[in-house]
Amino acid sequence: MDENRDYKILVVDDSTTNVVLLEAILDEKGYKIETALNAKEAYNLIERETPDLILLDLLMPKISGFDFLEEIRKNQKTRNTPVIVVSALTDEENVEKIMQMGAIDFVKKPIDLQYLVERVESILQKVTRI
Repeated sequence: MDENRDYKILVVDDSTTNVVLLEAILDEKGYKIETALNAKEAYNLIERETPDLILLDLLMPKISGFDFLEEIRKNQKTRNTPVIVVSALTDEENVEKIMQMGAIDFVKKPIDLQYLVERVESILQKVTRI
């Protein structure tokens, strides 16, 4: 799956365990992975190169995933970057809120890795057709 190397995915999560897991799974599928343990690191990575897709946790210290999503939607460079929220906040109110804020999908924690990979592949295929 070397063709996936053309896709850059940014994983933003304050849990090192989740970051390492997602990085390993997606790297194995052939994606180029960047990781950030907080929103500030993620902003710095985005400034250098806009990812094709962002996997975003909501519950992070200092700058939450909600705030991060709001900021990247205001930024011309990242306004249309697809975001999949990966979170343990699964109540209907929060899921609805992040979708209204511009997330393209929601995956609950604990993560069903096969489902997540399927969603990533599906979303990236749609992005390339646009």
